[in-house]
Amino acid sequence: MKVTVTHKETMQFECQTEKGSFVIDCPQISPVEYFLSGIITCSATDIVLIPKNQGHTVRNLSVEGDAVRNESAPRKFNDLHLEYRFDSDADDTTAARWVMASLETYCSTINTIRDSVRISYTIIHNGETIRENEKMISGGGSSVDFGDIGGCPS
Repeated sequence: MKVTVTHKETMQFECQTEKGSFVIDCPQISPVEYFLSGIITCSATDIVLIPKNQGHTVRNLSVEGDAVRNESAPRKFNDLHLEYRFDSDADDTTAARWVMASLETYCSTINTIRDSVRISYTIIHNGETIRENEKMISGGGSSVDFGDIGGCPS
């Protein structure tokens, strides 16, 4: 994977990837907000694709991330809580497995930061909280094999 960032004007930067480009307009949206958005979108992609590949449908998906950062430099993430809200035609155990497969195996962005950030999550499935403030174990989790789900390739 290769990305080139070019300064355009004031605090605008164009990011060229192998697939396209986009502009980061600081301080409208900071690079850290893009980073957190990318983490969340990577996992959200899994929560759509894993069920789809199993013949299920996810509706009304939203994933909220709440990151706590250092007060002083470097202002890295210390804690990240992810709240998954979605409806589906699957039972709660299956829905929880989809989230865990993303967090533990498929989401490359979460797995990139998991050894340095305390990550917790809540799952609200079909309007009911089925997991609340669960903590991930750093250093890699159990492997859940859902085959080639074709999730977020980054």
